[in-house]
Amino acid sequence: MVPTHIEHIGIAVESLEQAIPFYETAFGLKCYSIEEVKDQKVRTAFFKVGQTKIELLESTDPEGPIGKFLEKKGQGLHHIAFAVEGLQERLNELDQKDVKLIDTTPRKGAEGLNIAFLHPKSTFGVLTELCEQPKQ
Repeated sequence: MVPTHIEHIGIAVESLEQAIPFYETAFGLKCYSIEEVKDQKVRTAFFKVGQTKIELLESTDPEGPIGKFLEKKGQGLHHIAFAVEGLQERLNELDQKDVKLIDTTPRKGAEGLNIAFLHPKSTFGVLTELCEQPKQ
């Protein structure tokens, strides 16, 4: 498996309203999208840095994945996401290589991407997301 590029870097924050102005002021970036992903209990805000995006993640439920992450670890780096082609095939390939998968099949994520996560126990402590543009 060879990713095409780093799709985004996910950063958990307590508040989008506080974090967005920092990225806009400190780095001159423009937040181009805010969206809620209800099944993941999260609100996201995106910035573009070249071909890579920064995704800020705000929990909408303390019992959701980001809420639990913030409670345990506080604000900071949450995950890195790689763009791939043939997401299901990549998951099958990784499963055959004994990589622990959180998602065995793709699901819908922010910006309409198909996504799947790899368990940090198999990726040296880094939550890793694979993303694919849906086929038109």
